[in-house]
Amino acid sequence: MRHLVLSSLLILFSIQLSFAQITNPVSWSFDHKKISDTEYELYFDAKIQSGWHLYSNNLPGAGPIPTSMIYDNQSGFTLIGDLKSFPDPVEVFDPTFNMDLEYFSNEVRFTQKIKISDPGFSLIEGYVEYMSCDDERCTPPAETPFKFTFEPTENTTVTVDASSNDTGDNTTSMFEVNQISEPEIDETPQAQSDNNALSLKNETGFDNSSSRSTGNGLLLFLIVAFVAGLAAILTPCVFPMIPMTVSFFMRGSENRAKALRTALFFGFSIVLIYTLLGALFSVGIFGPNVGTILSTHWIPNSLFFILFFIFALSFFGLFELVLPSSLINKTDAKAEQGGFVGAFFMALTTVIVSFSCTGPFIGYLIVEAVQGGGMRPMLGLFAFGLAFATPFTLLAIFPSALKKMPKSGGWLNAIKVVFAFILLAFGLKFLSNIDQVYGFNILNRDIYLAIWIVIFFMLGLYLLGKIRFAHDSEVKHVGVGRLLLSMASFVFVIYLFTGLLGAPLRTVSTLLPPQTVSYRVGSGVSSQTQLPQTPACGPAKYADKLHMPHGIPGYFDYEQGMACAKEQNKPVFLVFKGHACANCKKMENTVWNQPEVLKMLAEDYVVIALYTDDRTALPEEEWKESSFDGRTLKTMGRVNLDMLMSRYNINSIPYHVVIEPDGNEHELEVTYENDVFLNFLNLGLE
Repeated sequence: MRHLVLSSLLILFSIQLSFAQITNPVSWSFDHKKISDTEYELYFDAKIQSGWHLYSNNLPGAGPIPTSMIYDNQSGFTLIGDLKSFPDPVEVFDPTFNMDLEYFSNEVRFTQKIKISDPGFSLIEGYVEYMSCDDERCTPPAETPFKFTFEPTENTTVTVDASSNDTGDNTTSMFEVNQISEPEIDETPQAQSDNNALSLKNETGFDNSSSRSTGNGLLLFLIVAFVAGLAAILTPCVFPMIPMTVSFFMRGSENRAKALRTALFFGFSIVLIYTLLGALFSVGIFGPNVGTILSTHWIPNSLFFILFFIFALSFFGLFELVLPSSLINKTDAKAEQGGFVGAFFMALTTVIVSFSCTGPFIGYLIVEAVQGGGMRPMLGLFAFGLAFATPFTLLAIFPSALKKMPKSGGWLNAIKVVFAFILLAFGLKFLSNIDQVYGFNILNRDIYLAIWIVIFFMLGLYLLGKIRFAHDSEVKHVGVGRLLLSMASFVFVIYLFTGLLGAPLRTVSTLLPPQTVSYRVGSGVSSQTQLPQTPACGPAKYADKLHMPHGIPGYFDYEQGMACAKEQNKPVFLVFKGHACANCKKMENTVWNQPEVLKMLAEDYVVIALYTDDRTALPEEEWKESSFDGRTLKTMGRVNLDMLMSRYNINSIPYHVVIEPDGNEHELEVTYENDVFLNFLNLGLE
């Protein structure tokens, strides 16, 4: 029976191998259009196989490889504006990368406007760098060359198939010069019922449903921004201003209609001020890479952490943040003019004075928005301003409601202190960004969670009145609201504690450092402590920048790993993977982290991980000649990718190979089934 099972598995793997091939999910064609004597539009058209998606050109740092147009020489022309895409990409949350990612399905056109600066210039060459994935596999970053020629009387179309992977094969373009065919639309009842609102197609043949799909992540962000605006109202800097501001518009005004118009304009002005602030980040005034810089560079992350820490100390009552009085006095003097001008400057004064409390809300929204790119910063600050201005405006319209508002008192200071605890917790995210990007490994997941547990445990005690600050009133009895909030805080502490035992904590995973060690809930023991700390044959090359998941010992150089396997007389587990491969990380975090798999990989195999997207420059003696076009491959990733394609006739990752000591090989593409993967590993041990 045992031999029958093994034989069946070998047959299945043989069938799978027979279907393994170089995956060609994206085909490219290129065209251009003359706009004026010196200006052209370049078109980069991608046709994507069903089930696959092409990543957008606008992705945050530390994620997949974005689609990029690389030009060999820009001495004869200049780019006008940014690269544009049509239709808009789909935006989805990727749990592997813990971030929102944009991609395209079916087809997309990228457009770049250029201006020719040299009258004799006639040729633009370069290549498209891109990455594509389906639900189970990813292709390594690929390059497809393009060439545009400019002649007075001709509009030349050059078509290149990305699926050829630079071998020169061509495919039929999905676009004809100056003519685009009308797409066929599925008119079946089922298609109409499922896609009536989402699959409308315009005359260009593109599916606009993707642009609607972006609403999920954006809608959640706008809701968070709106709630933040409402929460800012409850801070001690803002709440006492409501009756004073409303009275400003109602005093001495016998014309009720005029007073209402002025109050509405005041609310509109607040929304406008915040929206303009967000627009500064949306229109690219700070540069196209501001999102990546804010999320990865140590300077802005340090500044944001310091900002949050200072605001937290201020909210705790250590000191009071006060903006320059000259600035406030100037805007307040303008507000006294009355009319629409006075209303605008009153709104500006309100925004400036309240910044002492709203600063952290605005700062965090901007950081989150610019990483998403596009119009998110402007829309997010619009939602924040709308929520912030609403109470002022409504109370100006219905001034009698002022009598029903709660009076300022100790409860406002309590809210301020609660915000202080939350600011401390959120501020750690910026320190964590620095720690992860620069590889310090100081603020790891365990320390991060321990700090959060202490913060929210103390928050629970504060809500119960067990901790008091200088400006707090004595809590003689605990109300229902305080009790429920304290219970929620303690429940959250218990939830965080499960993270120390290995729970993924998916609801807050975007705010936490990634898991680098595998734990078993209930055991309290790290699986890493049970694994060898270094490979059996000594330190691995490139171990200073490359790391195996879950503490598995391994190598990152094929020759070094194979030499160790020969020395140890062990089978080899060879995996082709990538830094930006979501499915690689999913495979490692759902299959590799199982105790049986970890033990087998660490003790019974020599593990070799070859990154196909790594840009490490190799010494000249390790350069390779491409098996496809004879080009010299000078980076680690290009060499590893060439090996994957030429040796195994496939270019999707992750890809796994078991090499027995006698040289016999077994291959397996991505799988998330533990039993299948364990049986695959057993093949090398039988």
